[in-house]
Amino acid sequence: MTYKKTDLFDKDLQRIAEVAKVMSHPARLAILRYLANCKTCISGDITNEIPLSRTTVSQHLQELKRVGLIHGEIDGLKVNYCLCNTCLDDIKKSFTLFLNEISISESIKC
Repeated sequence: MTYKKTDLFDKDLQRIAEVAKVMSHPARLAILRYLANCKTCISGDITNEIPLSRTTVSQHLQELKRVGLIHGEIDGLKVNYCLCNTCLDDIKKSFTLFLNEISISESIKC
């Protein structure tokens, strides 16, 4: 079995880092925002809303899907994309806990 240096860190930190890396691209953030604003699943092509080629948008969608931020289900020739609220809630909790953990007390100013 092959180990990576990231395996030396706890699973929570690994997950936060993985999601942060995927969310570090503005196109992916735009896709998430678009899906959230639609408040429904989007069937088919969303490249009309994202100023990138269909292939590039597809690659970004795959990364978001890989970490669980969105679902993509094939429906004939189209794919229905939805936000995964369960995953988003879990990620929000993880990030909040982490940020609270590393927050400096108000009595200490830099």
